[in-house]
Amino acid sequence: MRKNYRSIPEETVRRLSLYLRTLRFMENKGVRVISSERLTKHLNITGAQARKDLTYFGSFGQSGVGYNIHRLREKIEEILGLDRSWSVILVGCGKLGAALLTYPGFRRFGFRILAAFDNNPVKVGQTIGGVPVIADQKMEGFIRKNKIKVAIVTVPAEAAQEIARRLAKSGISAILNFAPRYLVIPENIRIKSVDMAMELESLVYYLTNK
Repeated sequence: MRKNYRSIPEETVRRLSLYLRTLRFMENKGVRVISSERLTKHLNITGAQARKDLTYFGSFGQSGVGYNIHRLREKIEEILGLDRSWSVILVGCGKLGAALLTYPGFRRFGFRILAAFDNNPVKVGQTIGGVPVIADQKMEGFIRKNKIKVAIVTVPAEAAQEIARRLAKSGISAILNFAPRYLVIPENIRIKSVDMAMELESLVYYLTNK
């Protein structure tokens, strides 16, 4: 039975994903044990921060020795829910949506995009990255039939709110939103918004204010 980790700080959860990538890389290189300092060496995070993050979930390391990479990697995958497969849909097959459909990283982390939806009849019926593109009026029925809980939204800003409303009504519990606008959704639905222009603005801010 899974523990309830809902009260863990969000930044800690984000850092778990960073630790997991390092652990997978080091394990593939044949490394068996890692210290917290080595775990965070290229992440701009201190070893002390990593130790604090991990203590939220239990005791994994051995003082003076470090962490068993295989065991810690498996534990973090379990905490993040990556020890099982997640079925996902994508809405909006423009350039960004099409690029995400061909991205191989989703499968490596346990995410399988079952279908993509679009309202452009030229795109409907195509297969992009092995994923079928289906008419968007069939979206709700597909979600319910396949019990989908996760959706990626890559539609234009003006269409995003209506898509979010339809997704919420259909049973979606988590949305990864790439549309450049704020979305109003029910409180029981988790949303992550990725605004690439905003990320670039943040970068050039630091370039401008050295």
